[in-house]
Amino acid sequence: MGRKRLITDSYPVVKRKEGPAGHSKGELAPELGEESQSPCEEAAELELLRQFDLAWQYGPCTGITRLQRWLRAEQMGLEPPPAVREVLKTHPGDPRFQCSLWHLYPL
Repeated sequence: MGRKRLITDSYPVVKRKEGPAGHSKGELAPELGEESQSPCEEAAELELLRQFDLAWQYGPCTGITRLQRWLRAEQMGLEPPPAVREVLKTHPGDPRFQCSLWHLYPL
């Protein structure tokens, strides 16, 4: 009997060249015209949104986005914080800002 086969016998090792200087792996470059926010400011905004998620006076938040919850609370006259809507409007496509704490949990 010969030697035990390894997975690298079937799949050759391919070494990739380093990217351009200043770009690290796994980091996305900001889009043109997009301002980069300081990490401290971003953390404060995310904490504001977490507190909004935990405030049960605005109704349940599972199965809907934070903006949908904010709009529903406004329609019901519950007076949700205007600062939450401003944060949501400044990050329209970012799931960290748009989805509630429980968006990954199954219903």
